[in-house]
Amino acid sequence: MMLVDNHDKIKAIQHVNIVRHTLADDGQFPNNGLLPLLVYVQALELPQHGAGLIVEEIFESNGWTNAWQDGIYSYHHYHSTAHEVLGIFQGSARIQFGGPNGTALLLEKGDVVVIPAGVAHKSIDVYDDFLCIGAYPKGQEYDMNYGHDQEREKAIENIRKLSLPLTDPVYGDDGPLQSSWKKSARV
Repeated sequence: MMLVDNHDKIKAIQHVNIVRHTLADDGQFPNNGLLPLLVYVQALELPQHGAGLIVEEIFESNGWTNAWQDGIYSYHHYHSTAHEVLGIFQGSARIQFGGPNGTALLLEKGDVVVIPAGVAHKSIDVYDDFLCIGAYPKGQEYDMNYGHDQEREKAIENIRKLSLPLTDPVYGDDGPLQSSWKKSARV
């Protein structure tokens, strides 16, 4: 059921500045040395009201489903059975990617971040009632991993087997995700 006018969704999508971060295995968290974390800086121009619904519908229309709305956990965690997209629609937050020695980034309303399977993430600081929409490529169900030794072998196996998403969560069939990840996966 479409709750947001297609014109509003199209109007929300902006040309994007992409920031890439490749996060290697740190011994505790597998991260993903082949697929870079992608930050689409100010990819969405969102209204004051109804922004979360617009983000969710953009993701869903591009094949990223199983969406949720909330903040980001304040402890390191990662998914080995799904890639994840986060669309910031309210406030801002400093998020650390890659584990305790990883990269901390300030994400703001309108930013989108695509997190490859295996990349640890947690919120460090949140501002202005931070909220985001999270979603996963259609057909991928996320698991929860915390960097414990006993989960590592299975998680690495899951990450190795996981297929690339068919579409970019914001730009669809011809988005920057395809070009960035397909080139990286061939390395």
